[in-house]
Amino acid sequence: MSIDLSGRTALVTGATSGIGRATAMTLAAGGAYVVLSGRDAERGSDVVAKIAAAGGKADFVAGELCDASSARALATCACELGRGHVDVLVNNAGVFPLGPTANTEESDFDAVLGLNLKVPYFLVAELAPKMAEHGGGAIVNVSTMVAEIGMAGMALYGASKAALELLTKAWTAEFGPYGVRVNAVAPGPTRTEGTAPLGPALDQLAAAAPAGRVASSQEIADAVAYLASDAASFVQGVVLPVDGGRVAILSSV
Repeated sequence: MSIDLSGRTALVTGATSGIGRATAMTLAAGGAYVVLSGRDAERGSDVVAKIAAAGGKADFVAGELCDASSARALATCACELGRGHVDVLVNNAGVFPLGPTANTEESDFDAVLGLNLKVPYFLVAELAPKMAEHGGGAIVNVSTMVAEIGMAGMALYGASKAALELLTKAWTAEFGPYGVRVNAVAPGPTRTEGTAPLGPALDQLAAAAPAGRVASSQEIADAVAYLASDAASFVQGVVLPVDGGRVAILSSV
């Protein structure tokens, strides 16, 4: 996908693999200077090297995102690297433990809500006002189709992302009048390192949608890049399903 993000700084969380890595590389290919965050320094350095080899610019910030203080620290670091501002924020980092509600430990609950909800909340709290002061910006939250679909074993994950989708709309109302666009993508089954353990179940889930196949990380990244770019200048507060048509057949039942 061809986009023009020249002169802009983008922060992508969870950017060392899967959708986050593909998104970081796509934004960099569009001319953005990309700040990548993640836990694995070796994989982060590899993504930065690949971006540089393709003619782009990026830096990696290692760290464990889990709470407000870690989110604020990352926001500060990204602004410093971006010469005072971040123009694009992609809230991609997340965890998706599967299992029965009865087997969920409180520590698991706190960890999922911490990374999937609290971290995006405080990254936006830090960066959106600065974007407004700088003349505008774009925030893209990565959700999931199970934020709209009740699925056994995915209650906690789906609930965390459903809350993120509501925040997408609330932040649009709050920051949209100041030039900050906030949108979300809701991927369907996508082949990544994180979903590899699902094995054939991933293909079976994808087979129920009109597309009949699993998405690639790049297909999701292209949707994120679109929402981050000026091509989506009049798009605000939407949750864009990138699910192979699953939502269409569900809504027609």
